[in-house]
Amino acid sequence: MALALYAVPAHAETISRAALQYRGQLIREARAVWGMNAPVAVFAAQIQTESWWRNDTVSSVGAQGLAQFMPSTARWLPTVAPETGTPAPFNPAWSLRACVTYDKWLHDRLRPMRGNALAACDRMKFALSAYNGGLGWVGKDRALAARTGRNPDRWAGHVADVNAGRSKSAIKENRRYVTLIFQRQSAYIVAGWGPGVSCETP
Repeated sequence: MALALYAVPAHAETISRAALQYRGQLIREARAVWGMNAPVAVFAAQIQTESWWRNDTVSSVGAQGLAQFMPSTARWLPTVAPETGTPAPFNPAWSLRACVTYDKWLHDRLRPMRGNALAACDRMKFALSAYNGGLGWVGKDRALAARTGRNPDRWAGHVADVNAGRSKSAIKENRRYVTLIFQRQSAYIVAGWGPGVSCETP
């Protein structure tokens, strides 16, 4: 998988103090799962988007901890990724390990519907969309994109523009989730947390 530094906008967000205490842990967990070139900046931006680095966060629908796992997902994850261990969404170490592991699990299950490969940018965006809304919905959206003449292997301008049946609020949240993470990764790249994922054409 080709990972690259993301172009850094001049208005990049600053990193909260709360994030700094988890920097080392996230880098270790990401590299253990994804390898030394793990896109740590993406995962850091994801945690910021999920919980703003507040470990005691519980959402209105019951998602818990830094990575905002629903209790049912937290219980399920060790059945497909035993290395995550006993579910503990309010334990920062477990939450960060589970986040990068679940991202990798989703990422590995995304396959091209046309051609031989998914671009790194699109594949990561599909994985993040799945983290937020479910892998099943990503599959349905990609299938709808293909049926309506769009490219099911491209996110922007293609799959991101269709809705296979979610409510308006759910689809808006899902698309915004992906957009925010890709915008926010730049701050972590600049701060030296690690690489991000580029959407620029070489």
